[in-house]
Amino acid sequence: MPSDETADSGAGLGPDTTSAAAAGHGYFDTRFAPHAQRSKVWKHICRYLERWISAEDRVLDLGAGRCDFANAVTASTVTAMDVDEVVIEAAGPGVTALVGDSTDLSRFDRDSFDCIVASNLLEHLGRPDAERLLSEARRVLSPHGRLVLIQPNFRLNPAEYFDDYTHVTVYSDRSLSDLLVASGWRIEHRAARFLPLSMKSRGSRLTFLVPWYLRSPIKPFAGQMLLVATPDAG
Repeated sequence: MPSDETADSGAGLGPDTTSAAAAGHGYFDTRFAPHAQRSKVWKHICRYLERWISAEDRVLDLGAGRCDFANAVTASTVTAMDVDEVVIEAAGPGVTALVGDSTDLSRFDRDSFDCIVASNLLEHLGRPDAERLLSEARRVLSPHGRLVLIQPNFRLNPAEYFDDYTHVTVYSDRSLSDLLVASGWRIEHRAARFLPLSMKSRGSRLTFLVPWYLRSPIKPFAGQMLLVATPDAG
């Protein structure tokens, strides 16, 4: 997961086989240190995502990390899952925190969730792990459920993509869309330019501008994409 990313929900630690997990808790201290503005940014992001995430939904946050998304979203139930125990420490009231591998959702039954969110997670996984995650997500989602992915878009910022030493797989909005379709998903929404790559700037303090940025067709410094997909019934 990119360091201090605006769109980073704390997601990004993959299963034990990934470099992120191998990095251990120190990864959060070096690449994902607490940021005073992150919770405010995520409240704005969650409001924007309400067009796809209902207050009645059962939500699963994969690779939840510090639970920035899980603590901000309004939903019927919120489950936050990460391979690192930081998820237990970070979960707020009403959030069920679980330590576990995001590619192994066997603890959940079919139709357990209405929405699954993964922010800055897939780039930390090898391709077989990513495909397994997408397969498991389809199984535990309701038939009309949604998968919401927020990811660094390699096409927008290739020079900085591997500045995070745990990134192992390249995705662009085009390649990730193709992977989703090949894995049995239908693309409902794709935004190649969604959010800036990093919060490490003076402008990151201007959180009141986030709603404007999300609505604007012009997105300077965008480095992250948004994809929303549903299981393909066909």
